[in-house]
Amino acid sequence: MYQLADNTRSKLKKISTATVATCLFKRGLKNQYIQNVNPVKSGKPTMVGEAYTLRYIPAREDLNPIEVFRDPKHLQRVAVEECPPGAVMVIDSRQNARAASAGSILVTRLMARKVAGIVTDGGFRDAAEIAELPFSSYHQRASAPTNLTLHQAIAINDPIACGDVAVFPGDIVIGDDDGVMVIPANIVDEVAEECTQMTQYETFVMEKVQQGNPIIGLYPLVDPKISEEYIKWKKKESINCL
Repeated sequence: MYQLADNTRSKLKKISTATVATCLFKRGLKNQYIQNVNPVKSGKPTMVGEAYTLRYIPAREDLNPIEVFRDPKHLQRVAVEECPPGAVMVIDSRQNARAASAGSILVTRLMARKVAGIVTDGGFRDAAEIAELPFSSYHQRASAPTNLTLHQAIAINDPIACGDVAVFPGDIVIGDDDGVMVIPANIVDEVAEECTQMTQYETFVMEKVQQGNPIIGLYPLVDPKISEEYIKWKKKESINCL
């Protein structure tokens, strides 16, 4: 699985999903935002990590009784124990939240193993408990029934669909209060650097807008005089950071 460079991870933690969405759109990638997935609790640090995937199919009753959890090779349990530290577990629950994708015990185990977060296009049971964990968790909505009533774990670390987005193992997943974006691993270093520059310029723009400046020529930057002003601003900011 692709290993995210520490420098790139650090950059992404300071970037919003909105900025990532714009950056990917400029590269022709228009469908990287996972639909109908929200943080279980907002206000947590930005989640960043490599995608480690789990795929569910509709449960078949003769193959999915509650006793299957006794099997040490049950794929949901195996995934929880094998998801690498720093990765994000991404679950394809077919956008179906009528039964849980996981609950607080499994999510707590992921946290204890230093996984970066968990995303499902279904729901979590024990959502109130998960919300209080210092751990990034994203789902569609709370769902009390156990996953066995609806979902059957079928594959680990295969390409999946999550919220209408194709997620390949090793893709980079970034989540904040606006939701979750998926970045192809082969361009993540470039995206992180471009987004860092975009974020810096947006800081400048916000300062100008708060001072009463109009956005024409400023956002997007098409006025040469503002461009010169921005260059001076960047130099000043660099000096202040020393």
